[in-house]
Amino acid sequence: MSLLSVRDLSVRFPIRGRGLFSRTRGTIHAVEGVSFDLAPGEALGLVGESGSGKSTTARAILGLVRPSAGSVWLGETELTSLTDRERRPFRRRVQMVFQDPTGSLDPRLTVGAIVAEPLAIQRIGTRRERRKRACELLESVGLESGSLQRYPHEFSGGQRQRIGIARALALEPEVLVLDEPVSALDVSVQASVVNLLQELRARLGLSYLFIAHDLAVVRHVCERVAVMYLGRIVEQAPREELFARPRHPYTRALLAAVPVPDPVVERASRHMALAGEPASPSNPPPGCAFHPRCPERSRVSGDRCWTEIPVLRAADGLGRSACHLEGL
Repeated sequence: MSLLSVRDLSVRFPIRGRGLFSRTRGTIHAVEGVSFDLAPGEALGLVGESGSGKSTTARAILGLVRPSAGSVWLGETELTSLTDRERRPFRRRVQMVFQDPTGSLDPRLTVGAIVAEPLAIQRIGTRRERRKRACELLESVGLESGSLQRYPHEFSGGQRQRIGIARALALEPEVLVLDEPVSALDVSVQASVVNLLQELRARLGLSYLFIAHDLAVVRHVCERVAVMYLGRIVEQAPREELFARPRHPYTRALLAAVPVPDPVVERASRHMALAGEPASPSNPPPGCAFHPRCPERSRVSGDRCWTEIPVLRAADGLGRSACHLEGL
């Protein structure tokens, strides 16, 4: 049974001209028809280039932006049909860790107040109980409980992210949505935060929706991977299958761009260069969104790549790919 289910999720933003009474000039198709499931205790990686719609998908799941279409289910409850008041109890079950550990922490509050804030909003416990819980949470992420009276600027980037993780754990959620949780950190700090996330997941039985562009981190953390391009999922597969045998040309290009630490292996690697830049989500190309950059489009007969949007279909093994090459 799925803990979190996303079905045909779409998020579109109107483009308005300047001025108070200006008309809508177009639409940004940030997310289009995204579907996936997250099982209890599972970690699903959502990867893709900047602007592919990963963070917008996460914010739509959390209710931070309103979907234009589709649904989000938490167990047997459809969250997208709820009002903000009705949704409040369910916020305890799904929490988010943001990319920027500095921008996501209020500089005017002490660390103790930041970590205890979700408890205060949900009216859980007395002030003394919330303070005690904040101490426990800080210790659970590797920080001293004596940090309660300090402010975010007094901590390093890695420590601030640990504070953000502690805050997300305050309500004992079942799902953590992690939006690029280590991309803003120094490489030397990333490993310690990733290891902490792995430890917390094992100890608390958490499920992760792990958003990242670093495929090495995703491979270390996640059992399954979904690849997004220009608002759509173009491939889903178990981790080992996706890394060993990627089906979609875009996935192959992403994996080919990952540097290899061995210079001999790196020189012998076959790199797949992609032409141009991703199209604008305000003016997506017809047919397959990837076709203007796809090095393999000539293998598809006719004009299907230009006119027909491919759907995710089962490939060999347990993966699915949205490519007209499947079955050829």
